[in-house]
Amino acid sequence: MKEMRKYLAEFIGTFVLVLVACGTAIATKCSVDNPAGYLATALAFGLVIVAMAYSIGNVSGCHINPAVSLAMFVSKKMSAKDFCGYVIAQVAGAILGALALGLIFGFDCGFGANAPQFANNHGVITALCAEVVLTFIFVLTILGVTSREAYSKVAGLVIGGALTLVHLLGIALTGTSVNPARSLGPALFAGGDALKYVWIFILAPLVGGWIAAIAWKILDKKD
Repeated sequence: MKEMRKYLAEFIGTFVLVLVACGTAIATKCSVDNPAGYLATALAFGLVIVAMAYSIGNVSGCHINPAVSLAMFVSKKMSAKDFCGYVIAQVAGAILGALALGLIFGFDCGFGANAPQFANNHGVITALCAEVVLTFIFVLTILGVTSREAYSKVAGLVIGGALTLVHLLGIALTGTSVNPARSLGPALFAGGDALKYVWIFILAPLVGGWIAAIAWKILDKKD
């Protein structure tokens, strides 16, 4: 029963992330040519994390991101069973969130989906590198701020701030994923380039999360 509560919390958290944050991107017509929408979208992703961290964080840890769960698994902070349960719940929540966006904004809304920005030589390689590096920064922040009990009161704010930070750079390059579930849900409904290139936004964040876990193991050694 406890496990199911954790999985439900991850499902709800990822649903809210996609609905509210991707929904903000749609509502504000987020683009590099629209600074207000760009900033609003970056803030929306960060603020959703803050809200969820202080609501479901005490239930599941508020991963709501397979890259974060992978880092926790590599760090031996969760079991293989929980890792699988978390990822399934996260993907399901993201799909439901994307479906809700379609019902609200119409199924031609774009769903806030990710895709490489081919203008200015920003292509697949740039997208892969950007997502690996941005996910590394985000997940390393999570591992660091959750490693000490003394940081627990501010952890949600720090993690939300870190997600806002990576969005401020990443939106112009990929729309910012750093989260395979957040990308897969919208891509399934958006189709086109979003679905064609969704593998980037599954693979790169997982690699970035794995590298962050290895890096934190080295940095956190007590010798």
